[in-house]
Amino acid sequence: MQTIFSITELRKALGAERRAGKRIGFVPTMGNLHDGHIQLIHQSNATADITVASIFVNPLQFGENEDLDAYPRTLQSDSEKLAAADCDYLFAPNIDEMYPNGQVIQTQVEVPVISDLHCGTSRPGHFRGVATVVCKLFGMVQPDVAIFGEKDFQQLMVIRRMTEDLFLPVEVQGSPIARADNGLALSSRNGYLTPEELAIAPTLNRTIRNTISQIKAGRTDYSALQEEAQAVLEEAGFSRDYYNICNRYDLQAAKADDSELVLVAAAYLGKARLIDNMVIDL
Repeated sequence: MQTIFSITELRKALGAERRAGKRIGFVPTMGNLHDGHIQLIHQSNATADITVASIFVNPLQFGENEDLDAYPRTLQSDSEKLAAADCDYLFAPNIDEMYPNGQVIQTQVEVPVISDLHCGTSRPGHFRGVATVVCKLFGMVQPDVAIFGEKDFQQLMVIRRMTEDLFLPVEVQGSPIARADNGLALSSRNGYLTPEELAIAPTLNRTIRNTISQIKAGRTDYSALQEEAQAVLEEAGFSRDYYNICNRYDLQAAKADDSELVLVAAAYLGKARLIDNMVIDL
């Protein structure tokens, strides 16, 4: 695996691959990699000739009191994991390479409406930062296909909408949520959990599954179901963020006659903010 730190070097290397007729797959990450990220690398390897992974902790998608400074930087171990997974290139730019004119006057990309729901409500500006950095990375890497985890369902929808609206020639693929045996969605932020909290954390997914079972049994009083689930999570030790049953295609609140739904949830447990989702077909 070749590690690249500059856009100039990246374009030179990938230009040669492109001229050789290679299909380029791309997996953007913020590092601190786990098995879920490696699953994305394997999916890229299966659909493309060349896989590029990026590691960049993007300050534009962090709020004022979020964990930008504390977010783990583990480039050496991440490099080893990527090489073992047969990744071809690692692009690891620094802040000046990504934002040469500074962040304040950086051109920003915003996907309206959908970015303001759910995570966007509790993290204002987050998806503007995500859309901006992904758009920049697409311009740098110029991939044929890009792979994103479905754990952040809303983020995947934002990126797909941005790619479609800007006519970017990138196929955006989702990859199923990677989970521990107890159902906990794998996340870089799980490292913030204490052993006691790790034992509690799977309650989030169990609660989601219980809500879905009730929906499939015929309940359509979605507001009541959401409130009941929030109470269960609080009793287990979580603090609220959101727990919403939505239409799968616009992420608006589900109506009783909607048949294709998604349950999206986020909750705080200690220092960690955990997210999860599951789709529902009625």
